[in-house]
Amino acid sequence: MKKEKVRDRIIRVASDLFYKQGYNSTGINQIIAEADIAIGSLYNHFASKNDLLQAYLIKEEQNWFEGLEKSITSISDPKEKIEAIIDYRKKLQQSSKFSGCHFIKIVSETGDGNAAVSGFAKNHKEKQKIVINDIVKEYNELYQLSDPDLITENIFLLIEGAVVTSTITRKNDSFDQIKKIIQGLLP
Repeated sequence: MKKEKVRDRIIRVASDLFYKQGYNSTGINQIIAEADIAIGSLYNHFASKNDLLQAYLIKEEQNWFEGLEKSITSISDPKEKIEAIIDYRKKLQQSSKFSGCHFIKIVSETGDGNAAVSGFAKNHKEKQKIVINDIVKEYNELYQLSDPDLITENIFLLIEGAVVTSTITRKNDSFDQIKKIIQGLLP
């Protein structure tokens, strides 16, 4: 087994801490201690905690889209792809013990004070919407939809709402509910 690189370990430890206890509640000293590194090692890789936050967001986005791709890659039917996206988000909620979306959490914590972070999160959500829109376009080729852009927006909002709802209720029934709603949106 390959030994984990120091930079990767720092990002992994920081990611776990940022997600579990929050960015503002996570100190550099805690990251150094839990990554079992010297302070110089951290600063050799990251000039600041904010640089580490950027690396965290990039890594989370990469992991998110790799997981999504694995979930839908073998599916050809567009309706089944939409259901697979919902199942993927449901699985993410379960595996995180209903801790919610990394990107929503970090934006709610940093607010408008960090334009790079809020911009990154906004772009991440836009990329998700593009994936949904591409699938809706595939569906539209088979069944002429009245308003594919509106359907895309509705599916995106339903999924995001299900993530928030399941985070609050600590249950996943909202994902099953939105599958039924989406069945009504797609003929």
